[in-house]
Amino acid sequence: MGPGDLSRALAALPSKTDPRLLVGRETFDDAGVFKISDDLALVQTVDFFAPIVDDPYDFGQIAAANALSDVYAMGGQPLTALNIVAFPTADLPLDVLTEILRGGQDKVHEAGALIVGGHTVIDTELKYGLAVTGRAHPDFLLTNAGAKVGDQLVLTKPLGNGILATAAKRGKLSVEAQQPMLEAMKSLNGAASRAALAVGARCATDITGFGLLGHLLHIARASRVTIRVLLDAVPVFDGVRDAVRAGAVTDGSKRNGEYLRALVRWERGNEEDRAILTDPQTSGGLVVSVPHARTSDYLTRVPGGVVIGEVIERGDIAIEVH
Repeated sequence: MGPGDLSRALAALPSKTDPRLLVGRETFDDAGVFKISDDLALVQTVDFFAPIVDDPYDFGQIAAANALSDVYAMGGQPLTALNIVAFPTADLPLDVLTEILRGGQDKVHEAGALIVGGHTVIDTELKYGLAVTGRAHPDFLLTNAGAKVGDQLVLTKPLGNGILATAAKRGKLSVEAQQPMLEAMKSLNGAASRAALAVGARCATDITGFGLLGHLLHIARASRVTIRVLLDAVPVFDGVRDAVRAGAVTDGSKRNGEYLRALVRWERGNEEDRAILTDPQTSGGLVVSVPHARTSDYLTRVPGGVVIGEVIERGDIAIEVH
């Protein structure tokens, strides 16, 4: 669901405060955080979706990595996970479900967590994901409200996997061309999260359904700053621009773009650039707001990390694209 529709659906719901609730839904952060004690907080999230790749085992790994990423985006360590499954038993053999669950379990185990159960329903469309619980220290969280003026923004994975997945579904992307995207989506964000805490960062988000600019908007609003994005610095998977020119732009990108229309000032960039920066990502990278003096240190700890912009004083617009 696009950010505009979601915001309207939530607008009429009252929120309840509690001093133990460190992060709730108000800032559209990646997960909720609930304080248990002075040195322990629970991080909770849920994510599920229909397949974006053909191979069931790959789909299970990607869905699990995507759900686990929300815990990492908060500076947490995953502990347990619950499977969420909608499965068309009349259309697919059960060994497909077995391979999906195997992929998810292997990825959860790679993260050092455990699958402890789940819930399964029969549906006409296959969907899979996880509800994940993690732990974090209450004084060392990564939230979208922690960006400071002068911080540099580091993106840890290239953009465009939504566009490439759409091209693949249409038979417009070779198996070989899909491999870098698949490996990135299956890659956990744990190392990037731990490195952020190690260099003293206090703000991060993972790039998923709202696209790069949508998630940066949440940082801008929660931290009361303006985000400046350097267009030429943003890493993009090979083949993405060709796929956009061939028409593989997602409906999610269009919804994100409409929502952001009055919130982003494009100093430069064409429709192709806009499609990429609003493209919904699955198991995308983290954007970490790193103190300027520690950026080099962070980049040495996170291979593939790229500085894509900076945090500046709050102005008349949430995001500037230069």
